[in-house]
Amino acid sequence: MLTIVLLPGMDGTGNLFAPLIEALNDEFAITIVRYPTHEPLGYSELEAIARRALPASGQFILLGESFSGPIAISIAETRPEGLVGLVLCCTFARSPRPALSALSRLASHLPIKLAPTALINHALLGRQATRTLRAALAAAIAAVSSRVLQTRLRAVLTVDVSAKLKMLQLPLLYMQASEDRVVPASVGHDISALYPATQLIALRGPHCLLQAAATESAAAIAAFARHSARTASM
Repeated sequence: MLTIVLLPGMDGTGNLFAPLIEALNDEFAITIVRYPTHEPLGYSELEAIARRALPASGQFILLGESFSGPIAISIAETRPEGLVGLVLCCTFARSPRPALSALSRLASHLPIKLAPTALINHALLGRQATRTLRAALAAAIAAVSSRVLQTRLRAVLTVDVSAKLKMLQLPLLYMQASEDRVVPASVGHDISALYPATQLIALRGPHCLLQAAATESAAAIAAFARHSARTASM
């Protein structure tokens, strides 16, 4: 059975993948990578954690959501045994807000967890902010320390793995949310320009696309996974 390895967003808990996993309906084996909630680690350290979670055998797809896009790209560039495809969802190879990169040092002092809940829901869930999704998002954020969130925000503002993206040699699906208020649409086009073999699809939904549009996202991921597995076996 093909495995889908899920790399989570900035909370790192992996708990927010529940709607997607349910929508995938047991067709694939699932591995959820979970990052420490109280240890402030940068991209390189988190990449090491993700690598240790990769399947020891068999084919697998790597999915990097939001914050984890650079980690997924870095791993895929080295082409670990069994990897047949890469999915990037609402994510980036370099800072999605380059104008803010110069302010990265301030990220260590931002009171992220004190941000109004309504503002967080507006940014991440938009019009699809159901009671269930709001509760799941709040629980995921509450589980992570402020220092960890600050460290990860700073990493986002300074990361650049575009050179590694150019070196990929496998199928890549980029999933773009039509109502993403965090990662602009231009980032998807940037990914495609850096790696022309990218298959870019736009789905209706907010930044938390895999949660708010789980059924549609699962269908796109499943179709890509099947095709990638067949292609690799030819």
